[in-house]
Parts: sequence; C-alpha cells; structure tokens
Amino acid sequence: MNKKDFKAIVRIANTDIDGNKRLDYALTKIKGVSYSFASAICNVLNLDKNMKAGYLTENDVEKINDLLKNPRKYNIPSWMLNLRKELFTGEDKHLIGHDINIYVNQLIRLWSRIKTYKGIRHMKGLPVRGQRTKAHFRKNRGRPLGVMRNKR
Repeated sequence: MNKKDFKAIVRIANTDIDGNKRLDYALTKIKGVSYSFASAICNVLNLDKNMKAGYLTENDVEKINDLLKNPRKYNIPSWMLNLRKELFTGEDKHLIGHDINIYVNQLIRLWSRIKTYKGIRHMKGLPVRGQRTKAHFRKNRGRPLGVMRNKR
C-alpha cells in the first residue's frame, strides 16, 4: 500500500465514498448496505475490513459492484438481502441506491390505486403506522394551525 495508490474518494455503486474511512464503515454510506452486509462483502471477497477504502484497487471496486448487483451469485444468504419475496416477481433481491426509492414509490402508488389502508393514509398525508394524531401530525393545509379555543 503506497501513498501513491491512495484515492481520497472512491466511487462504488454510483456513490462517492470517503477514502479515509475503514472499508466496512465506508461501504455503509451506500444506500441499502448495512454494516452486516458490508462485513459480508469484505468476508466473501477476502478484503481487509480495517483497510482504508482509498487503497482499494480498480479490480476490487469492480468485484464489489458486481457483488452489489448480484449477491446471490456470491452465495450471500437470502436473510441478509433487503427485499425478500418481492411482491411482483416473488424472488429475493437486494436493492441499492436510487432503486430503493423507485420501488417504495411504486408500492405506495399501488396501495393508493387499490385503496388499501396504507394507501389512503399516504394520500391524506396522515401517519401510516398507527401513531396518534390528536397532538401531532398537524399539517397546515390552508387552515390555521393550533388548538381552537372556545368562544366565551
């Protein structure tokens, strides 16, 4: 590891990663990669977790990108993937980056179209997961905010 080989910023999966951080923590900056998944990447590809991310070679970066696109090819267990039994195809996938946003927006549109409880709550801008709404989630939709006092 020469000082010449060090890169301050490494581009992996369309994400700029700080080269001064340890590899396992640096990989968590990619949306959709948790610490356990980053550790699995290092273990499967025989990379040193304590190595600075800036010392990765181009070959290592290509291997990491390939693993992020096809984790099942590298025998990553299905319980470690972030999308198991996907709604439309029924297969196990691992989404990273902007694909997560696209998938979630697609699900919300589907729920709204078929008028599920979650879809209706999303359409109205209300909390979806059962939170109380008496004191919170007061949004100004053309009406005054706050508590209305009785006229005396």
